[in-house]
Amino acid sequence: MQRRDFLISAAGAAAILEAQPAAKLPIRKGILLGMLPRSLSIKQRFELARECGFESMECGTADNPSEAEEIRKASEETKFPVHSVMNRDHWQYPLSSSKPEVVERSVKGMMTSLDNAKLWGAGTVLLVPAVVNPETGYKQAWDRSVAEIRKLIPEAAKRNVIIAVENVWNKFLTSPIEFASYVDQFKSPWVRAYFDVGNVALYGFSQDWIRTLGSRIVKVHFKDFSFRRDQQLKKNVADWPNLLEGDLNWKEIHAALREIGYKGDATVELSGGDAAYLKDLSQRVDRILAGA
Repeated sequence: MQRRDFLISAAGAAAILEAQPAAKLPIRKGILLGMLPRSLSIKQRFELARECGFESMECGTADNPSEAEEIRKASEETKFPVHSVMNRDHWQYPLSSSKPEVVERSVKGMMTSLDNAKLWGAGTVLLVPAVVNPETGYKQAWDRSVAEIRKLIPEAAKRNVIIAVENVWNKFLTSPIEFASYVDQFKSPWVRAYFDVGNVALYGFSQDWIRTLGSRIVKVHFKDFSFRRDQQLKKNVADWPNLLEGDLNWKEIHAALREIGYKGDATVELSGGDAAYLKDLSQRVDRILAGA
């Protein structure tokens, strides 16, 4: 083959590859139980989630044993899996508190969440590890939370449940390199990252965080983010619009998730609504996973 012909052929092949649609990501579409209409029974909410096109559920901590059993039964009867538990007490009772009674309450909440996860067959418990505030400095938040999570690791291992640390607006772990370092220090398969694509938009780029965290990511939250100037209020406003209507670069997020080989759940974390709203939301997730 002449060099000129080879170059033309190579250019044509590259053009064909670029024209091909992005491959659909092998990710399950999750939804929060709290986003489904509260007028329905728990079982009916599971059924509606499936009807709307979702494939897995994330549930908040259930302190009441009867509620926990109802969720287990609903999941089993509908054959609709609970993939994660969203721990509930970590904001009000952070592991990073200087008060022993607050930390004790936080640990108790995590133990309940771990028990819920085992009962429901969920693989992770979402944990906000620390909260930096006027009473708790950054290093204190780091040291205290690490000490408490180390104590929780054996309990998580016993239940075959991963502690999934999430990035939130807690003034803590505000860079992907730091987040990766925080997870790595445990040297444990039972502590990994729960990555929220929208929570970093104010101070970073979701795709950069995904590529940096890589295989540390065990679960993902999907929500969009918008930061705009409100002319009437005459101030900057942060907002959580519907998926594909905010500032996130979903094509790059898709590419980054594909690059790291992520194959877990992507759970939508937005306001709830009726069946029509939820079906539309499910279709938006389909578009994201397809690289649209």
